[in-house]
Amino acid sequence: MLDLIKYIVFAFAENKDEVEFIEEDNGDSVTVTVVLNESDMGKVIGRQGKIAKALRTIVKSASLKSGKKYNIEIKERGEIA
Repeated sequence: MLDLIKYIVFAFAENKDEVEFIEEDNGDSVTVTVVLNESDMGKVIGRQGKIAKALRTIVKSASLKSGKKYNIEIKERGEIA
């Protein structure tokens, strides 16, 4: 599933080498945090969050087979403690 998320994010991000993915497995759910530069935030989220919403919808549909719920968080570099 992480490969699918990376594929979609890399399609929109300009600074691909500075994108970071943090995956946390919590049993029946997985949280994937995508850490981006400020310049890529708008491109990956899209106008009114349309790209981010589409990303979440695709991942939700693809994860039905695995039985795990995937949560995707998009954060700017520096927000992560």
